[in-house]
This record gives sequence, structure tokens and C-alpha cells, in this order.
Amino acid sequence: MPGLYLHIPFCRQACTYCDFHFSTSTDRSAVLDAMELELVKRSKEIGDGRVGTIYFGGGTPSLLEPGRIAAFIQQAQDLFRVERDAEITLEANPDDISAERLAEWKAAGITRISLGTQSFRDERLRWMGRAHDARQALSSIGLIANAGFRTWTIDLIYGLPQMTLDEWDEQLTIALDHGMPHLSAYCLTVESKTVLAHQVKKGGVHMPEDEDQSAQFERLMERMEQAGLDQYEISNFGQPGHYSRHNTSYWEGVPYLGIGPSAHSFDGSSRRWNVANNARYGKALREGSSYWESETLTPAQRTNERLMTGLRTAKGVDIAKLEIDALRINSSAFQRHVSNGSISMVDGRLVLSRAGRHFADRIASDLFVTDDDR
Repeated sequence: MPGLYLHIPFCRQACTYCDFHFSTSTDRSAVLDAMELELVKRSKEIGDGRVGTIYFGGGTPSLLEPGRIAAFIQQAQDLFRVERDAEITLEANPDDISAERLAEWKAAGITRISLGTQSFRDERLRWMGRAHDARQALSSIGLIANAGFRTWTIDLIYGLPQMTLDEWDEQLTIALDHGMPHLSAYCLTVESKTVLAHQVKKGGVHMPEDEDQSAQFERLMERMEQAGLDQYEISNFGQPGHYSRHNTSYWEGVPYLGIGPSAHSFDGSSRRWNVANNARYGKALREGSSYWESETLTPAQRTNERLMTGLRTAKGVDIAKLEIDALRINSSAFQRHVSNGSISMVDGRLVLSRAGRHFADRIASDLFVTDDDR
């Protein structure tokens, strides 16, 4: 069980585009105590208990007191065999960053900071509903870069309404000028039940054309290649030695354990997810009642997930590990994508070309199978 994920379901305020489970409540103890109970409970279900990565996600984990972060790490070390060189990531927002806090997180065992920057323009940050401003974003990057962590990364968002290539170039230049060893860059998508979805539906916000977003993605790939950052996954770029080990495990189908409200777990054949409700989650843990649902994945589901996640990576998909021969079943779609230069076979692995990366999800879905195809 290489990966341990802890979902910290609290934020200072809501972002317009976010559909993750979170609460703006400042009363956090009951949920955090319940997470400690779940860690104990779930530790008894795991095989040898070896852990290679720990990831504090959310929500906004940096809202917690450093002592609480340290307590979770210590508990994990007591319950599991956490590897000596384990990657331990904390997602943080710029408005929570200070030299003192960074020192406390490092002392607690955090080795990697993931900074939710999103933009270096104040008007964009206000529109997204972010709690920080551009000055805080730049200041926090400088502090992190000098804090002595093993590695760190920032997030940026492109494909924003009225965003031009010049604006996107400006954002990438600022990031690169600050020496980041890793970047996660995501195209803005409209998720249902978000403020952004409501704004789009009412006509108050007009999303850019697919061609504009595609041009920004192409510019992103160009700039990162020039800067020496490898595109090891569609949205992730890193210098050698600075790839996210935790997220790479997800893309490679490695089992992981998820703790906290709405957190997902995967054991290689089945998926399990916790209730996305803080009060119900906490009550169930305290009373010893059910707080999760699960499903056993079929061979077709496992094949399709391997295609969907693997194609997003630079390594591609090991065809020999697919339970169903998707390329034979979808031979016409496969040959079409080969002919137009979107995909190729490299040493037994199906790999997207640079042009194919623009259509990763579509190509994967063209190769999906059903259990009737066996």
C-alpha cells in the first residue's frame, strides 16, 4: 500500500470553480478526531502496511495548526511502515505561508509543498474566489524556495474567460523566473453544481473556445520543454527527480488508502469512498457504523481505467497488463489514431504523441471496452 491520502475538508472560502468536498466551518476538531479513528481502523485492514507517500489534500490542509499535521504524520508512522525516504506532501495556499510555518511543517516531516497559486493577477484571483492576492503568491514562492524542502510545486490555471496567449505567457514567465522545479497546470473546466457552472448557465460568464484553450496548452508544452521540465503527465511538468511520486502511483494503478470525508481508496480490484458529509462521517466513526460505500471493478472497468490514466502519462500504457485486448476489439479506432499520428506503440506500450495529448480523454474513450467484449 504505497500511498496514504488524508482529505482535510476545510477551506477559508469557496472557489468559484471547485467541486471538491469542503466546509468553511472553523469547528474542525470532530472531523479531525474522526480521521484519527479511521486511520486506526483502516490500519488493521492493510497487508504489510508499507507506505511510500503521504499526501495531505483537500480542502486546504495548510489551515490546520502545524501540530495537528505533525500528529497525523506521527500516527501514520506508528501504524504503518512509513519508508525512510517517503514523500510527504502538504497542499498549501499562499495566504497560509510564513517562514515560521514552513519551518514547523518541515520539522513535522513534510518533504514537499504543493502551492495553490492559480494566477499571478489580482483580478483573476478575485474572480476565482481565492483568498490570496498576487503579492502573497510571489512572496510565498520565495519563502518556499528557500525553506529547504526536498521539492515543491505550484498550480496554475489556464483556459480562463478572455485569457489571451500573451497573458498565459506572462503567467508562465513569472513562474519560471522564480525557479520552480515542478508545475501542475490545469485547463479550467466547468463542473456541475459550482458557482462557475451557474454563472455560465446564466450567461454571465462565457468560456473560451476549444481552439483557444488548445493553443494555451500547446504554449504550455513549448515553454516547459524549453525550460527543461519534463511533461511526465498531461498536466504535470517537473525537473528530473522532482516528479510527484504520490500522484504517479494513481496514474499507474497502484493501491492507496484514503482517509477523511469523501476520500477514495483503491486496493487493486475494488474502489471504496467515504461519505462526503463531515457530520455524518464523524458520527459514524464515533458510533462504529458504516461511513463508506464500495464497488468491485470488473475487468472492463479496470482495463478502461488503465487506458484513461496511463495514456495521460509519458510512459503510456503497458498493453500486456490490460485484462481485455482493447486494441484488437477497437482495431479500427486504434488504427485511425495511429494513422493520424496521435498514438504509437513503443516497446509494448501505447503512448500519445504531442499532438495526441490534446485529445487524451477522447482517444482513451475510443478504446474503451465492455465486459461483453471478453
